[in-house]
Amino acid sequence: MHQHVFIVEDDPNIRDIVKAYLIKEGYDVSVVGDAESAWAYAEKKQPDMWILDIMLPGMDGYELCKRIRQISEVPIIIISAKDEEVDKILGLELGSDDYLTKPFSPRELVARVKRLFKRTQPKETESVQTDAVTVGDLSINHKERRVFWQDEEIDVTSKEYDLLYHLVKNENRAFSREELLTLVWGDDYFGSDRAVDDLIKRLRKKMDGVPLETVWGYGYRLRQDEAE
Repeated sequence: MHQHVFIVEDDPNIRDIVKAYLIKEGYDVSVVGDAESAWAYAEKKQPDMWILDIMLPGMDGYELCKRIRQISEVPIIIISAKDEEVDKILGLELGSDDYLTKPFSPRELVARVKRLFKRTQPKETESVQTDAVTVGDLSINHKERRVFWQDEEIDVTSKEYDLLYHLVKNENRAFSREELLTLVWGDDYFGSDRAVDDLIKRLRKKMDGVPLETVWGYGYRLRQDEAE
């Protein structure tokens, strides 16, 4: 069964080109030109990935992203003609996993789709020993990409998961914001390191008391006391 990508874009030319490229790569693709139609679909069923334009008639892409994130953790890529840093940060704060600025190469978008799917679906050949990692009350099943805090499963986005997994694997090690940006977004990300702060804030909100410690002026670490 092919992975299903849903594109919400009001420009028919961009819509058709992106759709053609993704179909060529073997994906099932649905397209609509407005957020209201996309939301009607989302309330009934979720695709495997969303690609959302920001400037849409009626409800904008930010609001649609926010609504989708309230009911689903599937990957979301935002595309927009806006290139202001605040717009990128807003998209990430609302739960998107990546942000691409127009004009963009369809090949670049396809590459990001592939990379995001790869990150959210680990290879079956991963070592069994690395499937589960536990630090105190926090446990991660890496093969299934599931997070448990105090025996309760927590819904996290793919970026939240990637950041948390790197910190859990390296408990007590301090990572700089720049290191975490590269580990989670890749070395081709040139946005603000505020994106890291936002992920930490979201994780702390979802897991009250989780020992994600701020290393002032540097970055973050997952703190695990020796006595534990």
